[in-house]
Amino acid sequence: MNTQELDHALNQQVLAGDIMGAFEKFYAEDVVMQENSAEPIPGKAANREREQEFVKSIAEFHGARVLASAISGDTSFSEWEMDVTFQGGFRVKMAQVAVRTWRDGLVVRERFYYNKG
Repeated sequence: MNTQELDHALNQQVLAGDIMGAFEKFYAEDVVMQENSAEPIPGKAANREREQEFVKSIAEFHGARVLASAISGDTSFSEWEMDVTFQGGFRVKMAQVAVRTWRDGLVVRERFYYNKG
């Protein structure tokens, strides 16, 4: 699969609610992930823990959609909108952009850009 097909497949799996399945399938062992301008987190094991904590924090997943996407070489860009209720009853509509760098069919770098406030 090319970068566009890989990115689409990953996004579809996330949209189906299988965030952890998508992580296991599409992310490299040496992946580096970053939230906004926070320090990058290296390694699949450390990022697996972060992803699991995020998934556990969600009480109800109301839906998500990809508003736009683009590919430039081995980099994919996707604009997301998600509607979730977190544990404790706090419901939020989140908007973010995910920028992914791909190598050998796997994500080796991912950075999320969003407004915290």
